[in-house]
Amino acid sequence: MNRNFIFLVVDDDPDDRDFFLEAISEIYPSSQCLSAFNGEDALDKIRLKLKRLPDFIFLDLNMPRMDGWQCLSELKNDHKLKDIPVIIFTTSSSEKDKKETRDLGAVYFLTKPTDFKLLCSEIRHVVETNLIELESEMHSSRS
Repeated sequence: MNRNFIFLVVDDDPDDRDFFLEAISEIYPSSQCLSAFNGEDALDKIRLKLKRLPDFIFLDLNMPRMDGWQCLSELKNDHKLKDIPVIIFTTSSSEKDKKETRDLGAVYFLTKPTDFKLLCSEIRHVVETNLIELESEMHSSRS
């Protein structure tokens, strides 16, 4: 599938961020990959600097200044941004974190894999799953 998505990866760790951006570029080479180093930076870019909203946001939870929890809450409380699918990606595998982020509006929770092929597989899965859901919602709203 060759789509021109805009991905925003929000993570304070440059190695994790680069690893993730490399995986996205491998799967969706014609897409645009942007990054932010914390939630505050991400919201600033989305609200003030981007001409088009990201199609997907991958959001780490543990970051300085504004963490992923706060950023997710801000995104979901902003009527212009609330429909952007937010995928949490973090080192946590806590069921409590999974439930709380889903309750806040995240569409998926991804524990950071260290294997590149596994990361690519997970990203492809979450993007394709959300596309199917979005297309289904659009179809049912037209009926």
